[in-house]
Amino acid sequence: MKFMNELIEQAFIRLFPNEKLNYNVKTTFSKKFSPYNANVKKIGSNLVFNLSHEWKTVNEEIRIGLIQELMLKILRKKAKTTNIDLYNNFIKNLHLSAQKTQPDEQLSEIFNKINSKYFHNSIERPNLKWNLNSRRRLATYDYHTDTINVSTLFKNADEELIAYLLYHEMLHKKLKFNNNSGRAIHHSKQFRELENMFENQKQIEKRLNSFIRKKEPLPIQKFGIIRKLFKH
Repeated sequence: MKFMNELIEQAFIRLFPNEKLNYNVKTTFSKKFSPYNANVKKIGSNLVFNLSHEWKTVNEEIRIGLIQELMLKILRKKAKTTNIDLYNNFIKNLHLSAQKTQPDEQLSEIFNKINSKYFHNSIERPNLKWNLNSRRRLATYDYHTDTINVSTLFKNADEELIAYLLYHEMLHKKLKFNNNSGRAIHHSKQFRELENMFENQKQIEKRLNSFIRKKEPLPIQKFGIIRKLFKH
């Protein structure tokens, strides 16, 4: 992995031109990761970068942006670079080439209704799956695979509750995310404003809270528990 180590050193120099990289670096590529996922771990004096197999063939400048993003997180620093912008734009457009699977019929029907009512049918249908099997994470949108995952907890729930979960994740697909010095912001002011436009939104969040409490008691925060249960 000599080439990747050199890429990591180059990424660090571009981030911090007046500093020295005081870590040994190691890179591994794994087919066990979902497409285009990656993480970094700090183990003593070592930085270990773990990347999904797909990153092997991605443009070097984009990979430098990925490495810089991971560095900022693990070192708890902030910075902006052209490479990070390239990386974020790459992630935002992965949905264009993501492989599509046969969507769940129930979720697909609700998605179509929401798409028509709130988005004028402008949202391309992503992969739609029941596969979280989670009581603590209601739904997620995966930018890397263009997939909305919904907790199986809601398979027999009222359609209005499922619709709200899908609407929230469809907003993520539509708006993507902003980047602030290496920190991804998924719930922007614009996001919250659009989220509040869902019909009877406040009442539905109360119903979601009640629904979840009946399934499994959770600590209640000042603003309820719902905000913590959406990954993004």
